[in-house]
Amino acid sequence: MNCLWETCAAAGSVFHAPSGSVAVRDLAAGSVISPGIEALRGRCVLLATYDQLPTALSLLELDGVARRLVLCTPDLDDDRLAAVAAAAQADAIVVDAITRQRRLPDIELFIAGTAPGVAAPAREALDRAQPLDRRATHATEWILLTSGTTGQPKLVVHSFPSLAGALPRQPAPGRRLVWSTFYDIRRYGGLQIYLRAVVSGAAMVLSNAAEPVHDFLSRAGSAGVTHISGTPSHWRRALMSGDTGLIDPEYVRLSGEVADQTVLDSLRTAYPKARISHAFASTEAGVAFDVDDGLAGFPAKFVDEPNGSIELKVQDGTLWIRSARTATQYLGAAPALPGADRYIDTGDMVELQGGRYHFRGRRGGIINVGGLKVYPEEVESVLNADPRVRMSLVKSKRNPITGAVIVAEVVLKEAPTDDGAANLLKEELLEACRKHLAKHKVPALLRLVPSLELSAAGKLVRPNA
Repeated sequence: MNCLWETCAAAGSVFHAPSGSVAVRDLAAGSVISPGIEALRGRCVLLATYDQLPTALSLLELDGVARRLVLCTPDLDDDRLAAVAAAAQADAIVVDAITRQRRLPDIELFIAGTAPGVAAPAREALDRAQPLDRRATHATEWILLTSGTTGQPKLVVHSFPSLAGALPRQPAPGRRLVWSTFYDIRRYGGLQIYLRAVVSGAAMVLSNAAEPVHDFLSRAGSAGVTHISGTPSHWRRALMSGDTGLIDPEYVRLSGEVADQTVLDSLRTAYPKARISHAFASTEAGVAFDVDDGLAGFPAKFVDEPNGSIELKVQDGTLWIRSARTATQYLGAAPALPGADRYIDTGDMVELQGGRYHFRGRRGGIINVGGLKVYPEEVESVLNADPRVRMSLVKSKRNPITGAVIVAEVVLKEAPTDDGAANLLKEELLEACRKHLAKHKVPALLRLVPSLELSAAGKLVRPNA
């Protein structure tokens, strides 16, 4: 039975985190989990650390040992964590020093530290008293939470093969790859980068949600990052910071949100030598495709001429995926997942224009203005196209006549010098909307704001109307 540890034990993976760097070989002397991994064999385990480093190391140790691993992100409060534990039927929880107070009823507590030989406050957590039995005895289920973009997160069941089956096992000869991502590795997008690194023996720079963009990019640059990914919102924040020059990657990837032409062009300017790619994936169906021609949207041939084990179709304006890497099921009260031989509805709306499909937004995110549909991302794309705009958020405001009107919040690259300049700029942005959009899609109100909130998944937070 193959497992993650056996896949990468001979590899040279190194994890770089704000708290320090740890090589996979450091785990040879002992476990990072106290009182030891044998006590977790065959059990359902929640991984609920604050720091991503203990999670990265615990995954190596517990795949093939635990019956089920549930990847919980730090943004889950105690009530939601308890609900996840109940749905997954968890009987053990692995925490770190920061989350040590998270004691759930009827769930045994384990503490994750760092690797042997690495100085850190949690070093006492290491279990080096007895030899470790790392043999794989279970086909471990990996449970991921969806981002909950349009509702409550679902618990999605994957296997190691469904997550990593298509990933390259060896790097190209003579190349030293260093992967990094703004994503949390407990989300699907971040986990894909983590698995890419460990199964090919590459290094990886882990992020931290509380870490300033400057500090993260500085660490990534110091580690010699070659491949880096994030959502378009992550990248817009990086561009706003003025610190993109701290890294010199050969590959830049966007996923998780609509990548409009403006952000693609901005990254091309920032990294003229890099390959700029934007990918589409869902937690349930896995990676569907990536596009590296520098253009927003994706070619119609991806739908018309299926290649390999992934098939796409567009039904009623929505993108559907059929893939060999589809998750097996949902846990809890969520509806059943289709089998691997059936298509999965992504909920993402697309429109064919000139031989290319363009994303319009999430079906559940449509704003109804007097019975007419508005996709927030379509309006944001027009606003973001202005060279003075760094990012924008479009939402609805209740209206007694039309039911809702459109409101836009805009972050500028540079603040206006005075109120007069601000008012003129807002009017020019609204005029661009009038030129490119139907009347009902034009914002009734446009505000200039200093920043926009991102979710734990790195996506714009879109409040309900």
